[in-house]
Amino acid sequence: LEMHEAEASFQAVVDPYARADFFLAFTPEGVEIEEGFLTLTSLPGNLLMKVGKLRGAFGKVNTTHNHTLAWVDRPQVTRNLVGGEEGIADSGVSVSRLLYNPWFFLEATGEVYRGESSVFRTHAASNLTYVGRLRGYRDITEGSNLDVGTSLAVGHNAYGTDTTTRLVGIDATFRYRPLRRAIYKRLQARTELVWSRAEQPLATTAAFGMYAGVEYQFARRWFLGGRYDHSERAIDASLVDKGASAVLTFWPSEFSQVRGQYRRTTYAERVAANEVLFQFLFSIGAHGAHVF
Repeated sequence: LEMHEAEASFQAVVDPYARADFFLAFTPEGVEIEEGFLTLTSLPGNLLMKVGKLRGAFGKVNTTHNHTLAWVDRPQVTRNLVGGEEGIADSGVSVSRLLYNPWFFLEATGEVYRGESSVFRTHAASNLTYVGRLRGYRDITEGSNLDVGTSLAVGHNAYGTDTTTRLVGIDATFRYRPLRRAIYKRLQARTELVWSRAEQPLATTAAFGMYAGVEYQFARRWFLGGRYDHSERAIDASLVDKGASAVLTFWPSEFSQVRGQYRRTTYAERVAANEVLFQFLFSIGAHGAHVF
């Protein structure tokens, strides 16, 4: 039994040109700023700038807070290659621009970070981390849409002063929600693929990982989902962890969730773990929207 995390959010408009978002995470280990940034909304060229501590715009899961995940845990590829629960979260600057045309919506993002996250470690003030993302979004019908993105992250790692890690990711999300039955039926299918190239003093490891998940609402308050995981390890690609999960979620109201998950994981050491996880989520007061 564990009180895993309590999150407090402080979000407000600062002035006509900026807004502030701060998310504080309280855990048994202490208090930390999960995210805390200022968003400048009126820059020339339709640019949007964020300054502060951010979750890097790499893929989908890395940008997601714990309570907005579709599962109790994070996928194996996130734990093995993208830094686990902390992920790529660092102090820096993010600049993005929206591009519109009659066929699809396009967003380009470029970010520079200090280089102090669970994946990247700086050994000098000049050893920064760079993250880039290009995301395309299109409505297919009035009740369905497709979201596709590609991401890149490059920075120094903890293995040495001259060693670097490079991550490349591709993600795709399909959403279906019929307008006439929106409170009763919805479907979301998502996958992410990540390639890692980590330099070490004696060798360079190229590893791959992915997950594929689906969540289906079959009644007004009930959701059923599943996920498949497959991931090599960043330090040794010959070690492969894989598994599958089944998830059942009940929403008593829009402010709370009760979730059960069965997870079977076969680790590279040829050990199979069967786990049943329970999660209780609840919100007090208004809570601002997260990344779509």
